[in-house]
Amino acid sequence: MTTRNAACACGQLRIEVNGEPLGVGVCHCLACQRRTGSVFATLATFAEPWTVAGEAREYVRKGDQGAEFRFRFCPDCGTSVFHTETGDDGFVCVAVGAFADPEFPPPELSVYECRRHAWVRLPQALPTYDKDPM
Repeated sequence: MTTRNAACACGQLRIEVNGEPLGVGVCHCLACQRRTGSVFATLATFAEPWTVAGEAREYVRKGDQGAEFRFRFCPDCGTSVFHTETGDDGFVCVAVGAFADPEFPPPELSVYECRRHAWVRLPQALPTYDKDPM
């Protein structure tokens, strides 16, 4: 089974996940843009088990559909590493950039296209959604 390790910029906060991602997606919503400091977030979802090492701080926010998301970030360097959804405890979403792996599987969908910056180009075959389809 494949084991992957993701970490913050300073290495203090780490998460180890097992297996292939259940899905990889790009989100262009304004909340993800602000949270990452980039024009979109790229996230990979994994099922349990996973192991977290280091200290994390949390930022909780409600999504457009009312779901509550708990974003974990490093208190030292500020890197947002992973998040979970309240009530959906068997899954974790990890920031793909935290894996620092150029061979990581590509995204399978793109959400909040209504907020995508016009100059961002993604693969043409990628399914897109104006908002979150979930």
